[in-house]
Amino acid sequence: MRPGLLRTPSPLPGFGLSFGIMMTMLSLVVLLPLAALLGRGLAIGPAELWDMVNSRRIWAALTLSFRAALVASLVNLVFGLLLAWVLVRYRFWGRRLIDAAVDLPFALPTAVAGIALTALYAPNGVFGQALAPLGLQVAYTELGIWLALVFIGLPFVVRTVQPVIEELEPDLEEVSATLGARRTTTLCRVILPALTPALLTGFALALARSVGEYGSVIFIAGNIPGLTEIAPLLIVIRLEEYNYDAAAAIGIAMLVISFALLLAINAIQIWSRRRIGLV
Repeated sequence: MRPGLLRTPSPLPGFGLSFGIMMTMLSLVVLLPLAALLGRGLAIGPAELWDMVNSRRIWAALTLSFRAALVASLVNLVFGLLLAWVLVRYRFWGRRLIDAAVDLPFALPTAVAGIALTALYAPNGVFGQALAPLGLQVAYTELGIWLALVFIGLPFVVRTVQPVIEELEPDLEEVSATLGARRTTTLCRVILPALTPALLTGFALALARSVGEYGSVIFIAGNIPGLTEIAPLLIVIRLEEYNYDAAAAIGIAMLVISFALLLAINAIQIWSRRRIGLV
């Protein structure tokens, strides 16, 4: 980039038009709603905003929402990688069907997913009855929330990592084995470093999706205040009470925590890219 230029010169025309359309859509869809939420918070005032958020019920809901989202995203990180690896590296009967089923949570309404999971894992459900003798209860517990969030977040990891695995040449693994490296060494020093940026991106997408999930969770959670009540449900409750300031306060708290988490994930992603020489 030459001094004085704000963008890299390109032979392709249309930068001004495409940039204008992009900024317009970004403002309408993202920036303006966030600005309206933050503006509502400024109008309320920091002290009153803190008083609205600083209650045991709200902190319990916020902690549960982010804890369950982190746990579910970590589970998706592991099993999403395994699923993507199997779909890319192996050929077997039913592979295309499984590959298509990965996108099912994208197309299925979240409320339908929540009702289906509740019907299966309720105490009188098919899986719930089988787990009862083992002393395990899924529905109406935090475990049920994890299950719902794993269901809706898994495609984000699989679809983010899958193209990178397809571009990863098997020759690298063969060369590593030829040089005498063990499978664990090849996995830790050859495969995972190349997949780390994509894994972190998939993890961030799954986390962002899980934090704000509502439809699939409220049916299986039981919504017990202080135990299985999530923050998005509290926002809906406050809106139904016409307490818009309290709803905005909870929304701002979720926004701040989510932004901090995503900022940390992006920092780790940049560090990993520099470490393997992609930046």
